[in-house]
Amino acid sequence: MSLQVSHLTKRFGEKTAVRDLSFRMDEPGIYGLIGTNGAGKTTTIRMMLGILRPDGGEATWDGKPISRGSLRYGYMPEERGIYMKTKILEQLVYFGQLRGMSRSAAAAAAKKYLERLGVTEYADTLAEKLSKGNQQKIQLIATLLHDPQLVILDEPFSGLDPLNTELLRGLITELAGQGKFIIMSSHQMSTVEEFCREITLLHRGDALLQGDLRKIKAGYGPTKLLLSLDEGTLDREAQDALAEQFGFLPKERLAAETVYAVPSQGAGQAGALLRVLLDRGAVPTKFELGEPSLHEIFLEKVGQEEVLEAAEVSQQKKGGGAA
Repeated sequence: MSLQVSHLTKRFGEKTAVRDLSFRMDEPGIYGLIGTNGAGKTTTIRMMLGILRPDGGEATWDGKPISRGSLRYGYMPEERGIYMKTKILEQLVYFGQLRGMSRSAAAAAAKKYLERLGVTEYADTLAEKLSKGNQQKIQLIATLLHDPQLVILDEPFSGLDPLNTELLRGLITELAGQGKFIIMSSHQMSTVEEFCREITLLHRGDALLQGDLRKIKAGYGPTKLLLSLDEGTLDREAQDALAEQFGFLPKERLAAETVYAVPSQGAGQAGALLRVLLDRGAVPTKFELGEPSLHEIFLEKVGQEEVLEAAEVSQQKKGGGAA
């Protein structure tokens, strides 16, 4: 089984929402589509599923265009897609039947997921009576109850409290372990970093970065040093002064530690700093070289894109003036 997105393009008037986008999944797991609101994530998903007709390119499953006939898929959009005036179990059974399940099979699957997500008590309750977090759970059940091969989750953690977020995390991990192909669309970088091995970073319809997240981060090398010392061994001013001698400049002050930017010499200088700290009797409670977070990579890439776009606009204006 494989999912392939090839050269998808979508324009709305003069605006190009998605431009020549390609990526593929050849094995089960979780693929991240990341970017800010308006980056083109939802447009990409809707083209993949045939909800929007692309202006170019296609999405295929095992070489065939994606359709209800070629693939069992489940799509949880960011917007609510449940009937507010209908009882929960009643509408879940209806959704299951729309996907070809018998009434009894749909009811059994719905009850299983209601129990799994801790909302069995709402089976005979109107959807409008539920909190936003519980409505999100019901929408997720509607996405999963027909046992889809491909699961697409658009901002799945939006509006969830910490407890429900943890519950959903566990379920997504289970689904990946069951061999599902999962596309997760999100602007929450920490969420994508937790779940996704492969990513595409979209910005204004363009793919700025794609590939294995671990390899992408490793390519940057260590970019920060997290340092904290046992209280009473060295105050922060003395710690900063010593770190700066080895090229480590403070970039962020946290409650219990300081984050320093790593100089070009990197690990070698970190070792030298650690030896001097120990020689002075300082006791590190944390001394950790770290790769950049996905959030930091995102800000760098989007920042570079903004600079390039500004330069292009400036050049066009100059050209127009000369003409």
